[in-house]
Amino acid sequence: MNPKSTSLTPYYRTLTRNIVLLVMVISLAPMVIVTGIILNQFSASYHEKVFAHLEELVLKHKRNIDGFLVEKLENIRFLVEDVDFGKLQQEDMLAEHLSRLQSAYGTVFVDLGIVNEAGQQIAYAGPFKLGNARYADAEWFKQAIHNPYYTSDVFLGLRGSPHFIITVRKPWQGKNYILRATIDFVSFNRLVEQVRIGETGFAYILNREGQFQTKPIFDFTPTRDIYDRYFATLERMEKEVEIQERLDGTGVKCLYVSALLKNGDWLLVYKQVSNDAFSNLHNAQIIAIVFFILGGIVIVALAISMSAKMVRRIATSDTEKEIMNQQVIETGKLASVGELAAGIAHEINNPVAIMVEEAGWLQDLMADGAFESEEDIKEFERALNQIRVQGRRCKEITHKLLSFARKTDSRIEDFEVGPLLEELVSLSAQRAKYSNVELVTHLDEKLPAISASQSELQQVFLNLINNALDAMEKAGGVLEINAHQNDGKIVIEVADNGPGIPKANLARIFDPFFTTKPVGSGTGLGLSICYGIIHKMGGEIAVKSAVDVGTTFSIRLPIKTSESDDPETEETVSETENQ
Repeated sequence: MNPKSTSLTPYYRTLTRNIVLLVMVISLAPMVIVTGIILNQFSASYHEKVFAHLEELVLKHKRNIDGFLVEKLENIRFLVEDVDFGKLQQEDMLAEHLSRLQSAYGTVFVDLGIVNEAGQQIAYAGPFKLGNARYADAEWFKQAIHNPYYTSDVFLGLRGSPHFIITVRKPWQGKNYILRATIDFVSFNRLVEQVRIGETGFAYILNREGQFQTKPIFDFTPTRDIYDRYFATLERMEKEVEIQERLDGTGVKCLYVSALLKNGDWLLVYKQVSNDAFSNLHNAQIIAIVFFILGGIVIVALAISMSAKMVRRIATSDTEKEIMNQQVIETGKLASVGELAAGIAHEINNPVAIMVEEAGWLQDLMADGAFESEEDIKEFERALNQIRVQGRRCKEITHKLLSFARKTDSRIEDFEVGPLLEELVSLSAQRAKYSNVELVTHLDEKLPAISASQSELQQVFLNLINNALDAMEKAGGVLEINAHQNDGKIVIEVADNGPGIPKANLARIFDPFFTTKPVGSGTGLGLSICYGIIHKMGGEIAVKSAVDVGTTFSIRLPIKTSESDDPETEETVSETENQ
């Protein structure tokens, strides 16, 4: 068996594949688990970090915006409480205070106006012509006249541009008046525009009707019911900031961070696409996956290389073991031949003695000069014919013995077991005769063929026959050899009525080097070799024995099937069994 060719057989290819898969599972499984755990922990930590950062960012801007509104309200409240309200109704005085406010705060304050309780603006300072404007029907006026302080939603109003107003109610001379200030929408919107992170993060403000109070950077239509839930959640849970991750109206997964403004009338919302918010996390995950794939490729390459090298060594070891097993079998076979030698030698001795006697008789006839009479010639012919017959007999005996001894081919072939058993019985007949053992055979005719090694199977049967003859050598007995078909298998039984095997030894008789023969009479390898050969052929061997009753060895061999006709299948089965 060539190791290089052996490594290409289906058995070794399967073995290589199994080892590669095993190494890959053992190597990759921990790496997958550890990588998965690390990525999961890193993802959870990164999510917490992003959420904490966005919460802090929105909370900071919430306080800035609320502080902006409170500050502007305090500015107007200061005018009402610290300035003579009668003088404040004078437009030049009102314009002077507007100028001071604009000097201090820039263009945040657009104009100032005083409105009486009927909704008539009685004093105005600003860039628009709103001196006699009437606001009795304006929503902001209806709210402002009943509240000491009021901040309106953003609306277009009479000027046609977005703005919102801050009002302070002032009781004076038995009537209620309102000092209102218009806040510059652009300046207010700039506070919200500053909330930017990444490429998609931006902020906007909505009122309870879902209307924008600032101009968002990206155009979209807010979903009223969703933002209603934000209002309800923040109020119910008394939280300053709420973070949610959900799909937007276009089906894109986004982060939403919300906070209440203006005593719960407005909702500050920060929105960012999740992929943008977690882009660094995704990059880290991609890098980890790339390294994992590269590591997996290295592991697979090493697994294939190491497995191929390991299988080649196994193949070489199997080849060496097979050679050694064959040598052991041949050694056992020669030992069996030696046990046959005594009976064979005695069987040859008889014809040799006849030949010697006839040769001596011919020599005597020649010494007496008997060459002329017809009777002498017939005697010469008879003696020579007897020598020829006995010579053929010796030749047949030695041919059988040499034929058995020279059968060393262990290749698998198809044959019938009957003729093989008959040949072994013929070889053992003379030894059985001198051991006072009667050989009886019961072989079914036309037994199905089996696929096995003739020489190895011959060795098994001869070992069993010799062991039985050894056991019955002193007292004699009967040795039966039966062969028949049963349940799709060929059953061969070698049964004797000898002394039997003690029960304590039955469990060990197939163990190497175990023998019950005297020292120097056996190696203890015979039955071990038989066991290995039968199991290599896919068969079974069993023993039943009772002391003073006898011993029966039963061998079951599989019948040749059509699948055995495929050489590759035979080789695969043989190589697998050899292991």
